[in-house]
Amino acid sequence: MYTICMVVAKEKDQGKAFKLQKPIDHIAFIMDGNGRWAKARGLPRHLGHKAACERIIDVLNACMEFGIRVISLYAFSTENWKRPKSEINHLFNYLDLFFKRELATLIRDGVKIMISGDVSRLPLKTQKTIADAVEATRYLNKHVMNICLNYGGQQEIVRAVRLIASKVSQGVLTIGDIDEKAVAEHLYTAGLPPVDLMIRTSGEYRLSNYLLWQNAYAEFIFPKVHWPDFDRGALLSCLQEFARRDRRFGGLKNE
Repeated sequence: MYTICMVVAKEKDQGKAFKLQKPIDHIAFIMDGNGRWAKARGLPRHLGHKAACERIIDVLNACMEFGIRVISLYAFSTENWKRPKSEINHLFNYLDLFFKRELATLIRDGVKIMISGDVSRLPLKTQKTIADAVEATRYLNKHVMNICLNYGGQQEIVRAVRLIASKVSQGVLTIGDIDEKAVAEHLYTAGLPPVDLMIRTSGEYRLSNYLLWQNAYAEFIFPKVHWPDFDRGALLSCLQEFARRDRRFGGLKNE
């Protein structure tokens, strides 16, 4: 399915309509640079995470404007537990505040909340906030916001393998049933389209164990801007770059 968007790009030399005509159903974001954004302003690191949470709705709204149905957000990785406890506590408090402040708007806009990751290790308050948001948006399907919390791509694949192995041992599946489709159906993101575009802010060039299976044929873009400053214009620049990419999926152009 092709998503066709007509947006107005205010370029330095001229203002003209920019037409994006590419298959783009799912954008995955690595919301990087929050601590550096705060440090550059002489602020505590945790205020960078506060600004990051406040930026989410702006980016979601821009994605909806451009016709992008699914976004994934790397909010907290399995490796992020290595950070100072105070910073982690602030991050989850800001996440709680985000849902309390924005849930009604998300419901109004038809946004389904999905969670990828093992939430059992999160604070009980955050677990309840997340569960309430997921339940409140369960039957919405206009847009999807997939939030990756206590998430790791390798761990997700191992979890899927274990689920499949369990079904094989129970006789529910056979070895012959195991293929790419079967694995995808046992990932946290089951039912979502593959990632078309992966954007990591702050200029770091790595995946950091993020959606390893889902990013198999995604285009990667690494804007230097930190996430709290990633606005509609920055997203549009990424979409313009995406439009210039030649996605061949292993084939040859024009064949």
